[in-house]
Amino acid sequence: MKIGGRIRELRATRGMSQDDLAARVYVSRQTISSWENGKTYPDVQSLLLLSEIFGASVDSLIKGDVNAMNETIDRDAKTMKRLTYAMFAFLLLMIAALAWAVVQLVAWDWPLPQTAPSFTLAFVLWGIAMFAAYWIECIKRDHNLVTYLEVLDFLNGVEPNRDTERGRRERSIPSWMRVVRSVGMGVLAAAVGYLCARYGAQLLQGLLG
Repeated sequence: MKIGGRIRELRATRGMSQDDLAARVYVSRQTISSWENGKTYPDVQSLLLLSEIFGASVDSLIKGDVNAMNETIDRDAKTMKRLTYAMFAFLLLMIAALAWAVVQLVAWDWPLPQTAPSFTLAFVLWGIAMFAAYWIECIKRDHNLVTYLEVLDFLNGVEPNRDTERGRRERSIPSWMRVVRSVGMGVLAAAVGYLCARYGAQLLQGLLG
């Protein structure tokens, strides 16, 4: 998209680094990089800020890129929906694999080496689900989405309202802290899955007598 080249050119003309511009537009440096490389495009609020920072009209920034911008939003929204479905599907499969492994280990008293393939399968399924979650986080970062309502609007083809108290609070959190939080949620999902599988296996053991 041409808008990426214009942002890069205007930024360089003013001697600004990507970090400098990111701080003034309230996005991450990776988001600026995605804009300049044509991977994503700025939202309306970011465009207004860029227009003010560079002293250029919004029309001059997006001239000729409107169709490409709409196509990008549609493509990424569809990709995020598919990834969300895939993530939950693989998490459910992980729980089923864990339940099967626990049944083998607890209910049938199989030795650990014999149950290793089932536990390995559960781990692989969890890894695939976490990869889908990571991909979703990348799309959210590229489109400057930090709250559930912003994501929901994005998926529904509506311009997200980023000027909310929660949105401002989330954007004030350093990127590394958000990454740590996401990893923690992934570990928590695995722990919950294991507990569900274990209690499910115990229930099955009780039913089988």
